[in-house]
Formats: sequence, structure tokens, C-alpha cells
Amino acid sequence: MLQARNIAVRYQLYRNIFRRSEYWALQDISFDLLQGECLGVIGRNGVGKTTLLNVIAGIIKPDRGTITPQHRSASLLSPQIGFMGYLTGQENAILGGMLLGLRKHEILDRLPEIEAFADIGEFFHQPLSTYSSGMRARLGFSVAVSIHPEIILLDELLGVGDDDFKKKSSERIIQLIKSDRTVILVSHQLSQVVAFCNRVLWIENGRVKAFGNSRQVVREYNDFCKRHSIGPGKPAGPGRISLAGHAAALESGDERAEAATRPADSDGKR
Repeated sequence: MLQARNIAVRYQLYRNIFRRSEYWALQDISFDLLQGECLGVIGRNGVGKTTLLNVIAGIIKPDRGTITPQHRSASLLSPQIGFMGYLTGQENAILGGMLLGLRKHEILDRLPEIEAFADIGEFFHQPLSTYSSGMRARLGFSVAVSIHPEIILLDELLGVGDDDFKKKSSERIIQLIKSDRTVILVSHQLSQVVAFCNRVLWIENGRVKAFGNSRQVVREYNDFCKRHSIGPGKPAGPGRISLAGHAAALESGDERAEAATRPADSDGKR
């Protein structure tokens, strides 16, 4: 279905107007995605998982490496892509659907389905700025699952919204995963990764740490976290810092400081 070979992504970090440094979010990532499989991607925050999905979706062009074949349609299903507070829920649904790859007439045809699944009543026609966080999640998820690409990219999309909607959204995602669609799932919920995924790709500091059977790779990942006294899903370092601080660490040549100042998963190209 898809082959990734030696994928590497570099970001420019600016300390000030005169000085900048480089940060490699991904380095030499290679794997094969099979037709109809659900591939899990795991690793701590800040190791490059979301960057990899952005490359596969065509949002980011890698600095090195190739994705083949390039004509495959892959959509990153992430709630609230492109949403704007002054637009109504309906207008944001149209905008979000088009940003996810649908033509305008396609998203218009799906608006009734999106409105019904979101189940936010008259607020669907009100500005997004009037929404609660739960209502935003409902709308964003409803738009995301209305897309039907060849490859579905799920970035922490299991169980979003309030308690009632979490069950509804989780059931919809499970239906997608079990429908013989080709899926790449990024999640910190390791039990669900084992349950849904045929194989798992573990990324650590932008590199492939392990790739293979889901139970075996998740077991290795848990053992790694225990040995280093960290919890799965914790940042790959003591936490988020400013880009200036990261640039300073790189320029200092201090490898420990560099490792400790890796940014969280959005990586600077949000």
C-alpha cells in the first residue's frame, strides 16, 4: 500500500534574527504499510509521531527520503483542523472538510450526516466562539470521520469529547479500523494499540526503535519506560521549552541539554 524509505524532516529553530540552528524531528524512518492493515505508531511525546503523519498526508515534504506511491490519498483525521471562532459550525465543517481533501460539493452532501453525528442542535448554525470545548470536539470529530481516503491517519482520535460522546466516537473509530480500511493509528492508549493494530512502529528521538508484532513491540516499549522510570506518553525530556532555549542547547554542543530540550510533537511546523 505504501513504502516509507529513509524519511528525515528538519526544522529551522530561530534564536534571534541573526542566529538559528537545526532540529531533526525525524531521522531515517523506514517501514512498509500493507493493504487493509492497522499500523500503530507509539512513542513518547516529542519523538516525531505527528510529524510522520504530516509527511504521509502530504502536509510536510521530507528533507530526505521518499514515500511511494505518491498518488495514494491519505487524510490526517484530527479534530478542529482549520476551525475559526467567528465562523458557524456549518461553515467550519465546510472549511475543515475541504482542508482534509474533500471538494466543496462533497462536503456539502455530507453536512446532514455531520450535523446529525455531532448532535449539538441549533449551535451547528452558531459561531464557534459560543461553543464549549466538548461541542468543539463533537464537531471536529464529526467532520474528521466524514472523510473516506485510501489511508486513514488517526492522531490521538480515540475517545474525544464529553463522556457521552466518547463512547459514540470510540465506536465509530473502531468501525473504521475493523472495516478493512488501511489505517495508521497514533495513540498512547497501548491496550487499544494491541487490540486494533497488526503491527506497531515505535519511534524514539526521531528514529525507529522497533517495528513488528504489536504485542512484542508494546512490551519492549513498556520495559523501556520502566527501565528509564518514565511513563508511556511522557515527553522525551523534562517538558516543553521555548525554541530559543532549544537552539541555545544545540549551539552549546551539550548533548544532554539537547536531549532534554526536544520540543513536543508538533515540532515547530504546526
